[in-house]
Amino acid sequence: MSPTWESDNPPDALKVSPVGWLLVAIRGLSLGALVFGGLIILLLVRLIERPVFGLHRPMTPFITQFVCRNAFRILMIRFETKGELMQHRGAVVANHSSWLDIFALNARKRIYFVSKAEVANWPGIGWLARATGTVFIERNPRRAREHNDIFEQRLLAGHKLLFFPEGTSSDGLRVLPFKTTLFASFFTPILREYMYIQPVTVLYHPPKGQSKRFYGWWGDMELAPHLIKTLATWAQGHVEVIYHPPVKVAGFESRKSLAVHLETIVRQGHTDAR
Repeated sequence: MSPTWESDNPPDALKVSPVGWLLVAIRGLSLGALVFGGLIILLLVRLIERPVFGLHRPMTPFITQFVCRNAFRILMIRFETKGELMQHRGAVVANHSSWLDIFALNARKRIYFVSKAEVANWPGIGWLARATGTVFIERNPRRAREHNDIFEQRLLAGHKLLFFPEGTSSDGLRVLPFKTTLFASFFTPILREYMYIQPVTVLYHPPKGQSKRFYGWWGDMELAPHLIKTLATWAQGHVEVIYHPPVKVAGFESRKSLAVHLETIVRQGHTDAR
């Protein structure tokens, strides 16, 4: 398993005013109702969708998109996107800065996350991840063939799988080096010739007067304090999601050259947007 990234400077201390706690209550209840209400509807629709369409999910991804778009409205975080969505079959790779990435990357594009296996057992988050079709993998070389088979099955079904090649989240001020291991899955004989990958840059602009790493969530930071801080802030910042042109896997000799190319695009997008 990849180690978490740590900053030389500790996270900012949590400070919440009385008005902030009121916002936490109002927004928290609204966000909870949206997320878990959407989950209930999704599970009910999936009861029909699964036996009729099997692995294909023609309806439930739209529920996920609706929830994620409106989550930003509740939080009052402006959501902005640039670029065109990939029409080819294939995968998506993005930099990873925060738990908010889940909402940001689902809000416009119908994708399915690839996540470490431990997430499946996290209270609340694990349920949501399983319901929305997340692929869980173990950092175990002995299971590489099994993971490749799962990726092939999902990608051939038209699912766009989203990977975080950094392997961990950062403070949002940088793009960490891309790990190359998972890119090997794209070079199987079945996938290589038609597989495309779209690089995506996610950038968070902090609320006025706040630290530039305000939305960053990294290392051993707990979710609850970070969530409270976000809910308690009245004047929010905004998130920018940049969709870069997709590249064809067959145009690269190896997973390493592909990873370097995609990292360069995502990193340059991050630098330019900042």
